[in-house]
Amino acid sequence: MVATARESRSSGAVSAGPFLRAAGRAGFTARGVVYVVIGYLALRIAMDGRGPDEADREGALRQIAARPGGTLLLWLLVLGFACMTLWRAAAALSHDGHDGGRRKPGKRLLDAGRAVFYASVCWGTAAFASGTGGGSNSDRASKDWTADALALPGGRLLVGAAGLALVGVGVGITVRAARRTFLRRLDTASMGPRTRAAVTGIGLAGNAARGVVFAGVGLFVMTAAARFDPGRARGIDDTLRSFADTPAGPWLLAVVAVGLLLFGVFSFVSAHRRRF
Repeated sequence: MVATARESRSSGAVSAGPFLRAAGRAGFTARGVVYVVIGYLALRIAMDGRGPDEADREGALRQIAARPGGTLLLWLLVLGFACMTLWRAAAALSHDGHDGGRRKPGKRLLDAGRAVFYASVCWGTAAFASGTGGGSNSDRASKDWTADALALPGGRLLVGAAGLALVGVGVGITVRAARRTFLRRLDTASMGPRTRAAVTGIGLAGNAARGVVFAGVGLFVMTAAARFDPGRARGIDDTLRSFADTPAGPWLLAVVAVGLLLFGVFSFVSAHRRRF
């Protein structure tokens, strides 16, 4: 109970009203759906070497669209990501946390960046659902962005800095997963010992896998900058496939794939158990 109270005081979370709480829950649910499908696609690649589609957001959306009621579900995801954008933007503008203290500018800036990210995800999902965009997977998009950036004055430094930032984000996510800081944002006081142990395991595995993927993408971007070759950049799908080329073979990809699937499950847990 003491540990739970300490987690509650140190979470730095924003106290939200009913509307923003509902928005946050919708956003985490949408994120969970996409990550579960990405994890499934990556696991299929590990099992048979190909898989039914690319293991990235674009591939996940295609899989969802192909199912009965897929178009409706796509628009529900658009709504969910719009809600996540709104919730993150509100967090960026809020000065007050759950404990009545002032939120640090760094946390608010991070939430602002997340709001921008989810706004782009929302826009891309809406373009895919309406059939007006979404034709490029993460690998093509990564190479195109890298090529455009390298063509700019100082582009090599820009691309290298972007890759380093992605590696830093990935390492940070993995370290926070190992330290179990994600528990600070959850209502662990309402969980029994077994539920808390299960949520801890799911959150640890899921966040660690997500961090590994971010770091992997960043390393490929840094390689593209060092070699001055945009073809060296890789998106999520190619990064995941590269894990199968390690000495561990497809087993490493399978482990990461299961981790991504568990991150989707952890997102569902966050939708219901997070302290908004």
